[in-house]
Amino acid sequence: MDRDWAEPLDLDAVAAHAGYSRFHFVRAFKAVYGQTPGQYLSRRRIERAEELLRSANLSVTEICTLVGFSSLGTFSTRFKKQTGLTPSEYRAQHVGRGAALIPGCYALLWAGGFPGNEKPPAKQRNSEEAD
Repeated sequence: MDRDWAEPLDLDAVAAHAGYSRFHFVRAFKAVYGQTPGQYLSRRRIERAEELLRSANLSVTEICTLVGFSSLGTFSTRFKKQTGLTPSEYRAQHVGRGAALIPGCYALLWAGGFPGNEKPPAKQRNSEEAD
């Protein structure tokens, strides 16, 4: 979950990877971390959103999507619950205290590119083949 935090959570797959049933995994996870896997993942996504709000010149909606939320309303509600500020208030309070904002196009490319612009893999070539 720490590596693929922006991807949708497939709790059954995560539990199976850990060798547990879905329900036992949730109980064990909560016993160790004090929160459910969904709550943990949401917290990690909000932490990443905080970084992007401070450093990238992206809209709140773009950041919402980049960090793995499919609903702007859910993102804003959870963000405010965790930080005490809306995403826009957070940005207004924290921008200008550090380096200049990273242009949005660079931030999007760093996060995996633009949705829908996937290119087919390049043909594998022998190093002896001519160009």
